Amino acid sequence: MKSTHIQHLYNRIGFGISPKELSRLSKKTKKRIINELFSSSKTTTPLKVDISFLDGKTYKDLKKERKEFQKISRKKVKEFSTAWFDRLNNPKEILREKMTLFWANHFVCESRNILFVDSYNNMLRKNALGDFRTFTKKVSKEAAMLGYLNNKQNKKKSPNENFARELMELFTLGQDQYTEKDIKESARAFTGYNHKFRGEFNFREKHHDENEKTFLGKSGNFNGDDIIDIIIEKKQCARFISEKIYSYFVNENINKKHIDEMVSVFYIDYDIENLMRFVLLSKWFYADENIGTKIKSPIEFLVGMNTIVPYKIEKTKQIFWVQKMLGQVLLNPPNVAGWKTGRNWIDSNTIVTRLRLPSVLLNNAEIAYSEKGDEETMITNFKKRKLSRRSIIKVTADWKYFEENYKNNSNKELIYHVITSKINKGTAEMLARNEKLSKHDFVVQLMSLPEYQLC
Repeated sequence: MKSTHIQHLYNRIGFGISPKELSRLSKKTKKRIINELFSSSKTTTPLKVDISFLDGKTYKDLKKERKEFQKISRKKVKEFSTAWFDRLNNPKEILREKMTLFWANHFVCESRNILFVDSYNNMLRKNALGDFRTFTKKVSKEAAMLGYLNNKQNKKKSPNENFARELMELFTLGQDQYTEKDIKESARAFTGYNHKFRGEFNFREKHHDENEKTFLGKSGNFNGDDIIDIIIEKKQCARFISEKIYSYFVNENINKKHIDEMVSVFYIDYDIENLMRFVLLSKWFYADENIGTKIKSPIEFLVGMNTIVPYKIEKTKQIFWVQKMLGQVLLNPPNVAGWKTGRNWIDSNTIVTRLRLPSVLLNNAEIAYSEKGDEETMITNFKKRKLSRRSIIKVTADWKYFEENYKNNSNKELIYHVITSKINKGTAEMLARNEKLSKHDFVVQLMSLPEYQLC
């Protein structure tokens, strides 16, 4: 398999690839590489943080200590977010972890309860390459989702339509594929959904509407699972998910012919692994128009740098400030529609931050930011500015790892390993002039280019 194609593959299903791994895989066929990817993601390693503070606690205990529980829980949610960021920087099941990141911006949800966050995030991870029908049903019963879209308040005497609406519009069918009556009838089917205090699903029959519902042209005494089954029968569901996956992994400019091919595979059994295998083995996935054309999300940008030069932000809470400056904080989506991707990642503020961040992070410099988080300033000369200690982010970079991994690569070869998008004439001339820089300085310069924002 061509090296450029392997790089493209690993940029999309991961966050880049080391020269050693690229060399190893270049001797293999596309099919063997894809098989290896799926094989390494067969298992699921749950993401965990210490929640022993809840050992032996009952619902009554937590009710009495509500404020204390909320305080500790919020702290643990931040800890979980940091653990997720660390996992992305060091993934074992690389495809599964990238799929988890994808689904987190599809089945969008947020909670401040660590038990619910833990359960929801690991449910995404476990089902990321599984059966979409089962996946969607599990999402509908998660405590985090029941709270986020108010379905735990959905009772036969006072139906709440929030989840029913988003289930169709954002999770399965897309806009204009259903009527207001379909939303109302669907909401009735999801009445009675609730959870116990530790998050286990609890169906409350007395709050469930047992009367007949008519949904998407079908009638019956439907429950929530029935509604999802009816949705899954619609080919539009397979198309909607295929378009979402294509936009994320292939190209935001949808190719109808490619989508038709994906739908013909996915609609058979809604097996996510089969669909992803088809996409990654297809010729068009590796077409020139799909290579180096995707704008990296902030997380892809941060983790991608770490793949080349591992770095560590010493105070874990400050990881959030870097994410916030770039516009994407893990576990903190802007709304139920999630983050708008592509060109929406870049504005006049974030592009400046992106272009300067590699130099700051990888040169063990420091970042000063506004305590309010509404603006940021990067500085290296602290005599010119008085700043409190807590407004400084300290970073260390592992240049020894970089030197070892890239010792056989010249600066010219480094260009084509770090940058996969087309390089404009001016940039190429500038790089040629600077080719005699130290490898250390040269790679920082590469990651500070506009072209590095693409993968």
